[in-house]
Amino acid sequence: MNGQVRDALSPFRHPCGGLKVRVNGEACVLRRSGALWVVAPRTLIVSDLHLEKGSAFAARGQMLPPYDSPATLARLEAEIAELDPAAVVLLGDSFHDARAIDRLGAADHARLQRLAVGRSWTWLEGNHDLQALAGALDALTGQVVSTLRVGALSLIHEPGADPEPGEVAGHLHPAARVAAHGRSVRRPCFVTDGTRLVMPAFGAFTGGLDVRDPAVAGLFSQPPLVAALGRDRVHALAWDQLV
Repeated sequence: MNGQVRDALSPFRHPCGGLKVRVNGEACVLRRSGALWVVAPRTLIVSDLHLEKGSAFAARGQMLPPYDSPATLARLEAEIAELDPAAVVLLGDSFHDARAIDRLGAADHARLQRLAVGRSWTWLEGNHDLQALAGALDALTGQVVSTLRVGALSLIHEPGADPEPGEVAGHLHPAARVAAHGRSVRRPCFVTDGTRLVMPAFGAFTGGLDVRDPAVAGLFSQPPLVAALGRDRVHALAWDQLV
């Protein structure tokens, strides 16, 4: 991370173990869970939950443990319980496919409804869940939008070729690999240069794309901050640390 990127981000360690940074001047915390906390408007942003991915694979004969939705929602519950946000934004691909809402169990659906009580709740459209959201406006609490402004941030699911200042996007599931203690470790990560930010996937079983892939690295004109999710903290990594 060069001096220009560092000056734009002004990163420092937050007491929660995350990193506090500025994106387009907006104070944000990159949290260990993979959620983004936007401080002043008290807004929690999570991306790429891919609820019911396990059941989608099972329907095609590829058996995954059927616990991805409960595990993902438990993590979201924990973030909301700790932060008590005024608003929650789900940054697209919240559901894995067009029929995922139909497959979502009654208990998990009720959990989503409870989490939305007393706060603004917004679903951004993603490429996986566009049809699901369009057909479920009566079944879901909250509003469905394609883009959203939160303070100085411009929220969208897929990173744009010509982004708005302060773009926050998901879609790519960035992950970083580093060498530590004689072995290689791969972790989901945030990627940001202070002008735009790409979020890690929040859901279980979501996988990841190496940050050095051109689809991610090509979004930035200079080496960005890579903030990898660790067990106890978010780790700021230099580009030349990646393997």
